[in-house]
Amino acid sequence: MWRNVLSVLLAVCFFLAAAGFPVGAGGVDDYDLVIVNARIVDGSGNPWFRGSIGVRDGKIVRIGRIDAGSAKVMIDAGNKIVAPGFIDVHTHVEEIFDNPRAENFVRMGVTSLVTGNCGMSAVDIGGFLGGFRTKPLAVNLATLVAHGAVREKVMGLENRAPTPDEQERMNSLVEAAMRDGAVGLSTGLIYVPGTFAKTDEVVALARASAKYGGVYASHIRDEGTDVVKSVEEAIDIGEQAGMPVEISHFKISSKKLWGTSAVTIGLVEAARQRGLSVTVDQYAYTASSTSLDARMPAWAIAGGREEGRKRLADPETRARVISEMKDELKKKDFKDFEFAVVANYPANPAFNGKNIREITKIARNSTKLDAQIEQIFEMYAAGGAGMIYHIMSEADVRNIMKQPFTMIASDSSTRIFGEGMPHPRGYGNNARVLGKYVRELKLLTIEDAIRKMTSLPAQTFNLRDRGLIREGFAADLVIFDENTIADKAVYDAPHQYATGIADVIVNGRIVFDGTKMTGQFPGRPLFGPGYGAGRNE
Repeated sequence: MWRNVLSVLLAVCFFLAAAGFPVGAGGVDDYDLVIVNARIVDGSGNPWFRGSIGVRDGKIVRIGRIDAGSAKVMIDAGNKIVAPGFIDVHTHVEEIFDNPRAENFVRMGVTSLVTGNCGMSAVDIGGFLGGFRTKPLAVNLATLVAHGAVREKVMGLENRAPTPDEQERMNSLVEAAMRDGAVGLSTGLIYVPGTFAKTDEVVALARASAKYGGVYASHIRDEGTDVVKSVEEAIDIGEQAGMPVEISHFKISSKKLWGTSAVTIGLVEAARQRGLSVTVDQYAYTASSTSLDARMPAWAIAGGREEGRKRLADPETRARVISEMKDELKKKDFKDFEFAVVANYPANPAFNGKNIREITKIARNSTKLDAQIEQIFEMYAAGGAGMIYHIMSEADVRNIMKQPFTMIASDSSTRIFGEGMPHPRGYGNNARVLGKYVRELKLLTIEDAIRKMTSLPAQTFNLRDRGLIREGFAADLVIFDENTIADKAVYDAPHQYATGIADVIVNGRIVFDGTKMTGQFPGRPLFGPGYGAGRNE
C-alpha cells in the first residue's frame, strides 16, 4: 500500500516539475535570488524564451515558472533580455587586484576575464590567483601563462635561441603554471622577447601546456604584411603540440591588404576541417592599441630600453632603424604616422589624444616623416607611450565578426575613469556589438552575438560551469535592454560607460544594479583543467 502511495506522490511531483511549478518546502528562503519576467537568451545560440531563473548559493538551481515570493531578492526583468554574464577572453588585467571593481568591464556586462594574453603574464600563477585571498574582485578571473614572461625570467631580453637547459627550465615553468591553474599558453610574437623565438621553441612550450589540457592563444608574429604566414604558424604550432588554437584580436592591419580577411578566415576553416579546434577573438573597432615600441624593429630594442637608447645613439645603427621603419610603412601602404594616436604618454600628458604627425608639428615645427621618426625616438627614450593605431577596415571587421568561430573580446585593461585617452573598447566593446552590429546593422542575431560572448569563450577556455544559463551552472548573469544598449565611448572622449545594462550578477550576487556598483566582490578564480595535477602523486 505504502509503495503505491509513494509512487503516486512521485508521479505528482514529476508532473508539477514538468509543468514548471516549484517543488520543495515552499518556504520564503527557497532562493537567494529570483529573476522574473525575463526573455532568456541562454548562450547556446538557441532562440530566446520566456521564463524565470532561481538562484541559490551562487548557482542557477531552477529555470521555468517560479513563485517570486520564494526568494530573498526578486528582480523583475521587465521583459528585458537575461543572458549569461559575458566572458572576455582577451584582457590585460594583471593590475586588477589594485582595481578590484573592474567597473569598465562590469558596466558592459562582463562577469569573467581571461588575462595573461600576448605573451605577458605573471609567472607564478599560483601566487597571482592567490590574490583573491586578500583582495576579492567583483568579477571572475582566469589567466594564461605567457611565453614572453617565462622567456624573460629564464633568458632576459636576449635575442637568441635558448640552450637545451634554458628550454627545459621554460618548459618546467609552464608545466608548473598549468598545475597552478593556468588555462593555457599565450604568445606575443610581435613583442620583445617573444619575437626572438623560433617556432620550435614555442612548440616545446605549447606541448608542456597541452599535457594539462591548455589552449594555445597567440598574438601572431605579424598582423599586416605577413599575416597569412603568421596565421599558418599559429595553426602549425597547435597541430604539432596537439592542442586547440585561439588567435588573438584577429585582424588585417596592413592597408595594402585590406579586404583579404577571406584568406585568413579560409586558413582557420581549413584547419577546422582537418580536425584542429581553431577559434579567434576580435574587438569591434577599426583601431588597435599597443605600445609605441611596436613601431620600432625588435632587434633595435632587444635587451630593454637602456640598450635601445644606446643603439639609437650610434649614427649608423640609427640610420638603419630609420630605414627599416620607413620600409615597414611603405609595405603597409601608410605615408606617415598620422594613424598613430597617443593614448597615454606619462612624460608629457599634453600629447594624449594627439597623433604623431600632430605632436611632431607641435614639438618640432615639422610634419616631415624624418621628423616624425625622430619624435618617436624621443618618446621611446623618455619611457615610451601607449598608443591607438587606426589601421583596419570596417569591411574586414564585419567579415571576421560573422564567422561562427569568432569570439568578442576587448583587449583592454581595467580603466581608471578619466585617466589618459585609452581605446574606447575598454568601456564599450560588448555593448557596441549588441547595439551597432546586432540592432542597427543586423549583421548578427542577438542569440549568436551572445553565444560569441558566453558559451563559445567558456568552451574554448574550459570554463566548464560558465557561459550558459543552465541549472547547476554558476549564476553569472546580465540583464539588458536590447533596444537601448549602446557604447558611448569614442576615441576623443573614451571615458564613458555603456548604456542599457540593467543588472550584472556574479556568482549569484548583484555587482551592478543599473545605476551604480553595489560594493559586492563575489568574483572567483577560474582554474584550468590541469589545476592540482600531480599534487598527490
